[in-house]
Amino acid sequence: MAVADVTFTLREGEVLGYVGPNGSGKSTTVGMLTGMVTPTGGEVRLWGHRVDADLVAYRRHLGCVPEEPHLYPYLTGREHLELVARLRRMDERLAARRIDALLDLLGLGVYRDAPMTAYSKGMRQKVLIAAALLHDPPVLIFDEPLSGLDATSALVFRHLLTELASHGKAVLYSSHALDTVEKTCSRVLVLHQGRVVAHDEVGRLRELLSRESLEAVFTELVCGADPAQTARDLAVAMHLGA
Repeated sequence: MAVADVTFTLREGEVLGYVGPNGSGKSTTVGMLTGMVTPTGGEVRLWGHRVDADLVAYRRHLGCVPEEPHLYPYLTGREHLELVARLRRMDERLAARRIDALLDLLGLGVYRDAPMTAYSKGMRQKVLIAAALLHDPPVLIFDEPLSGLDATSALVFRHLLTELASHGKAVLYSSHALDTVEKTCSRVLVLHQGRVVAHDEVGRLRELLSRESLEAVFTELVCGADPAQTARDLAVAMHLGA
């Protein structure tokens, strides 16, 4: 999905929630922010400099968890992170310490030398999160990072977002998990059909639209039909012809 006139600033020490229905243009935006998609108009800047002037240098400052995981199945979790560290040109001893610490803290320590083919979806997602954090980047982009995570791991990640912001990181959190967005994000940008329909603090959006939750705000802004009624209709459709 193409996007048009999407403009925002991601500030140090904040988590910006980026939400919208499927096909609204969130992944396209993430692709442009990571340098994987070239904008036909507009530009992405870091500290005032266009990132396309030197994408390699720009990516040294960026950590990303993509929506679609791309992992080498024949590598172990440790080997994948070692590969990432080499690509990031990290000091080997520093990388080794961080890799062990991240794998242990994410509950993958005992699986560090198992091949990725033995990992569950949630375990692979944790490897991607570790890879994004490994080189301590100032900018982090998470695109549906909770995919496959169990409830405990998702809760840890929610607290991680807050910790990253408190350490001065600039974090973009693209997600359908509106509850997590509401609890962790400083501001939220709502995208619909490739355009921004809201961009403000969560509390202010609720106040302006007189809604009690971000989910209610989201429903009013982007849902063409009443989700509750659609759910009732789906339940009825299950019994058609019975």
